[in-house]
Amino acid sequence: MGDILHALPAVTALRQAHPSWQIGWVVDPKWAPLLEAGTEGTREQGIESQETGSPARPLVDRLHLAPAKAWSRQPFARTTRVQIRALRSELREADYEAVLDLQGAIRSSLIGWMTASLRRIGAAEPWEWPAKLFYTDLVITRGAHVAEQNLELAETVFADELEAVAPRLPVDAKAEAWCDGWLERALAGSASKPIAMIAPSAGWGAKIWPAERYREVALGLKERGFFVAVNAGPGEEQLAAAITADGAATALDASLAQLIAFTRRIKLAVGGDTGPIHLAAALQRPVVGIYGPTDPSRNGPFGTRARILRSPGSRRDHKRRAAPDPGLLTIRPDEVLAAADELLNEGKN
Repeated sequence: MGDILHALPAVTALRQAHPSWQIGWVVDPKWAPLLEAGTEGTREQGIESQETGSPARPLVDRLHLAPAKAWSRQPFARTTRVQIRALRSELREADYEAVLDLQGAIRSSLIGWMTASLRRIGAAEPWEWPAKLFYTDLVITRGAHVAEQNLELAETVFADELEAVAPRLPVDAKAEAWCDGWLERALAGSASKPIAMIAPSAGWGAKIWPAERYREVALGLKERGFFVAVNAGPGEEQLAAAITADGAATALDASLAQLIAFTRRIKLAVGGDTGPIHLAAALQRPVVGIYGPTDPSRNGPFGTRARILRSPGSRRDHKRRAAPDPGLLTIRPDEVLAAADELLNEGKN
């Protein structure tokens, strides 16, 4: 999710600079709602149903769905082989003149190679070094943030000088209606309350700030007049329950399309290096980021007003450790609330 959201500014800039270009995107079906409304569910849903440039599909002309993680779990299954062959045929039939690998992973570079495009552009120092074996064009990037690096890669396609622009995310009419109804019930006559979202989970344990501290932040925001919702995605229910105990906040169990709709309505997001926080940044919502082993200069909220808390004792480490980063544990709830106050007061000026 974060990789896609950090790629969106570059692709939005390309679309803005070249509105007539045909742009395709290879994406895991799980994350397709970040690119087109109505794609949650089976492969047949929404792939060619929306007009490019419409609110429902603002950026891409075509989605190519690649459930790569599912393939890696069953690499020798007949279904996997059939789906990979179908994707390869689909990509070659599209006859793309250039391919951008904005993830820098072995999987993504292999999929780029499957297109048979004569130009396959990637970073000279990709996230996984073997990925560059499948590139024809190696780009030395100088930007600190991964979104800036992606913009540099996109500039290579046509020697453009592109400026970072606010990403375009789809508007899903059904999800918007769901969100309005959910908020009407949850707010129960307090529709004027500002909304804050807490996103406590992350890809691995070292990035997760303790639930009891998030609960203190939720109570502090509630005292400041906020309605506080805690994102409770699949597998995150127990973590959310520890924060919402005794009415400190309300759990938000939403699909990705619904989460996009909800995030459009918030006044503040609080969380670590996790997809919903990057979604809030992409939608230009104010963000308080709580960082530990990942470097916010590379992976922090991009393109929005933000305050980042990170201990000087934290060092960049992408090993998927289960225990919270020791530096992360030095960050106190009152510091998070002070950062939120500062950010919100800044927005009033």
